[in-house]
Amino acid sequence: MQAAFWLTVGLLCLTVEGLAIARKPQPCRSPPLFRGTFTVGSQNEKFGAVGRFAYDALQQRIHLGEMGTYNNKSYTYNTLFLFEESVMYEINDKEQTCVKKALQSDFHPMAVPKGATFVSQVVLGSSSGPGQGLLVNNWWGNVPGQGNYMVTFSEFGCYPVSSLSQTKEFGWMSVSYFDNVLGAEPHWFIPPPFCADAELVESEDGKVTDFFSAFH
Repeated sequence: MQAAFWLTVGLLCLTVEGLAIARKPQPCRSPPLFRGTFTVGSQNEKFGAVGRFAYDALQQRIHLGEMGTYNNKSYTYNTLFLFEESVMYEINDKEQTCVKKALQSDFHPMAVPKGATFVSQVVLGSSSGPGQGLLVNNWWGNVPGQGNYMVTFSEFGCYPVSSLSQTKEFGWMSVSYFDNVLGAEPHWFIPPPFCADAELVESEDGKVTDFFSAFH
């Protein structure tokens, strides 16, 4: 009888342990095609912005439209990144002008970075009732030469929720994503007609533009 009792306890422990392992969140990748809204802010208050984005991992394209402040000066920015063509377009719809620049940057899918460590799983909002909260996973990591970061993705769908990363110029940078919608219209990724005659130019400092400079 005792043997049967301890065998049952042992099996229950193994079952609980197995469920815990099975439930541990695993690194994920966002849907290949979606759009949404974002806000960006820096620790030193030198930079802040709000805007919309469209993301296409299938053909490696990203479109950013934002407005904000940089060093106490207001700006608007409309940028299309075409990674497969290694070019980016800075688009001014009001003036009907377009600047085409070389893009030297690999496409990085929206996903939990390789090497990131799982930190915690929490509910944003409330878990008291259906539809009252969002289940998310927090991940922590380090980029050599740059600093630490923390990213948060939804448990279901793997949509980005927020990111926090260290930078040399701004200190900690915070990005929040919201109103994500699956899919994106093709026109988001097509340069407007007035960009057809744009010639490839270098950036003002003579360096080839990369993706992350778009946030500066």
